[in-house]
Amino acid sequence: MRVFFAADPPPRPRNLNVRHELFCHPTLEAMITFASMTAVGMKKRQLEFSSHPGNLSLMRSFVRKFLDNLPIPERDRTLMVLGVDEACTNIIRHAYELRDDQLIALSLEHRQDCVRMRLRDYGMQPAAEALRRRRDKVVRPGGLGLMMIRNAFDQVDYILRQRGTELVLTKRIAA
Repeated sequence: MRVFFAADPPPRPRNLNVRHELFCHPTLEAMITFASMTAVGMKKRQLEFSSHPGNLSLMRSFVRKFLDNLPIPERDRTLMVLGVDEACTNIIRHAYELRDDQLIALSLEHRQDCVRMRLRDYGMQPAAEALRRRRDKVVRPGGLGLMMIRNAFDQVDYILRQRGTELVLTKRIAA
């Protein structure tokens, strides 16, 4: 997992086959804390990590620290963190078919009137019908995560790239 600021050119990961044990090292948590402390006042942060489910905890921590000083109610912050976590889980499960060595890039940006989060993967693209809202209120497996993401954010856009997908999540905030 690597942390870099928007002013730096994003480095490309060299070896994404590193296993979970290396990602859970306490030094990594210290790196995220340091990045959050040194970036106070910065409006954009980025994080790249492999698609191992063990990295989701550190990703959630990274997002939480970014949202901490923003004028967003605690309930909304929690829903946003859960929404990004669900989106990453969907990338791991569907785009990468549970492979744990693939790249996920997360970009967080605080604008004057909103917070924008972008998730980028290079895996299989979702089918258009899988992204549509459910019309019925019947609870059944599949698609509930998308409903949670849509409830956490004001705007959810899927951009199908030549290779992979970019998910743009936008939450309006009081100016």
